[in-house]
Amino acid sequence: MGLIDGEGCFHIAFQVRKDLPLGISIIPEFHVSQNSASRRALERLKTLFDCGYIKPNHNHSEDKTWVFIVRDRIDLLTKVIPILEVFQLQTEKKNDFVLFAEVVRKMNQGLHRTRNGAVEIMSLAYRMNGGGSRRKIPLQRLIELLKSSETVRKIRNGRKDTVRTA
Repeated sequence: MGLIDGEGCFHIAFQVRKDLPLGISIIPEFHVSQNSASRRALERLKTLFDCGYIKPNHNHSEDKTWVFIVRDRIDLLTKVIPILEVFQLQTEKKNDFVLFAEVVRKMNQGLHRTRNGAVEIMSLAYRMNGGGSRRKIPLQRLIELLKSSETVRKIRNGRKDTVRTA
């Protein structure tokens, strides 16, 4: 799995979305990039994992790299993670993979649908890829963006009154 050790990435994205009960979408993503001359390597990965898709890495730019992407949680859980647990990574990226697999499994258990579970997932994700040093939003601010459990409970019960938090 040297290609993944060198050119792969395990990433958990967070997207603020007011239409969701907690106000944040959690998106796990595995991707591997290569220059256009080596696109065949990405096609082999797609065949190996039997999932995902390949697209230009950066549309409308001079960058001619391509990227193999898997975002589907079930594919990550049933195809990507099991293969990478058998054919283990050999670099520090292995640590990111272990945290990534833990996040995907927690999401499969539905923990991303609770405030406490989302905070736990966020904390794990911010330990990945250099400790979150390249993230735009600090972890504490992301946690603050989560809607409170009381707000979520009232929304689920169909009540629209405003909740004041201490």
